[in-house]
Amino acid sequence: MRMRGTGRSRRSSSRTSTRPPSWACARPSCGSSRKGLARREDAGEFLAALPHGTFEENQLHSFVIAQERDFDKLVGEIERFLPFVDNWATCDQLSCRGLAANPDAALAKARAWLESDHEYTVRFAIGVLMELFLDERFRPEFFAWVIGVSRPEYYVNMMRAWYFAEALAKQPAAAEAVIASGALDEWTHNKAIQKAVESRRIPAEQKDRLRAMKRRS
Repeated sequence: MRMRGTGRSRRSSSRTSTRPPSWACARPSCGSSRKGLARREDAGEFLAALPHGTFEENQLHSFVIAQERDFDKLVGEIERFLPFVDNWATCDQLSCRGLAANPDAALAKARAWLESDHEYTVRFAIGVLMELFLDERFRPEFFAWVIGVSRPEYYVNMMRAWYFAEALAKQPAAAEAVIASGALDEWTHNKAIQKAVESRRIPAEQKDRLRAMKRRS
């Protein structure tokens, strides 16, 4: 998943690179394919070198593990990497699409990740619910899971708002009922409405209803 426009810049790192010398230009921007990076003989060495020293290495790590097609190995790599994720850009670069190979197990993992003490593990979990469980796999109880996340971090609550903005496009009746109920905290409620109103996928009449539901302190 790749979230953009969250309103704050990513955290940069000035630490020393942990990348093997041969990985110095091993990025898609340097002409290497993501699949090619994952197949390199020294990929395991790079993935094992946690924590990495730079933002770019963390982004590269996300690119590489997203190519894993074995579900159990993918989950293992994600869970090994998540504790070291310290910014929204790397969190959102970490693709969850491979988890769709085993939806039931992926859902159980997302539920567990929501309970984490780590800010970006929780953000990633909400992203999994947004990417994989808002279409044909959707169940109304998932809304309660995201509503129940009560944390102070900006980037967790921004993802909660983004999730409901997406839900307003994909599951409009159920999501609009949540907004109308006032179940979300005021900031997340209003941000979800803002994001939905900005979306071209939301019809004009629905936008009018949502604007009327905005809370004003």
